[in-house]
Amino acid sequence: MSTFERGDFQWRETYFVFFESSRRPTLRDMQRKLKKLNPRFELVDPVADDKGRFESVTVLAPDDYAALDISYMADDEVVEQGAELYKELKSGTLDDEERAKLARLPKLDAKFDLLHFERIADTFGQEDDPDEMLDPSALLIVLDSLVHMMNGVGVDPQSGALS
Repeated sequence: MSTFERGDFQWRETYFVFFESSRRPTLRDMQRKLKKLNPRFELVDPVADDKGRFESVTVLAPDDYAALDISYMADDEVVEQGAELYKELKSGTLDDEERAKLARLPKLDAKFDLLHFERIADTFGQEDDPDEMLDPSALLIVLDSLVHMMNGVGVDPQSGALS
């Protein structure tokens, strides 16, 4: 079940991790990696292909009032998207490291989509509790870990930031 279908969560943003499809992890490796990042993460609805390779999972981060839907894609559309992002971002102000990452984008044929959701607290008739707000830590930790694990390029398409 996608987090879009859950009434207690609202989509906030989407990030990508582009990488070489030959590096696609197994579902078991992905689950191990995510649980190691934070033992409080709850992994829901894990899906693998018939060879045990990762397809998708939802990561619930209750302490952060957040969830992440992570899904795998690999096809010509991914290559086209990487090429389009390259064209869009190449004219921006980039340092040498970012320029090197950007140059890799059109060559990468797989990606993870990381859809970041905020848990909506029931605050009807109450003031918002500042301690019960979305914390981006889960997204940032998972994004950084997947970029490293896949030797990939992380992209925030809204801001154009690369990681």
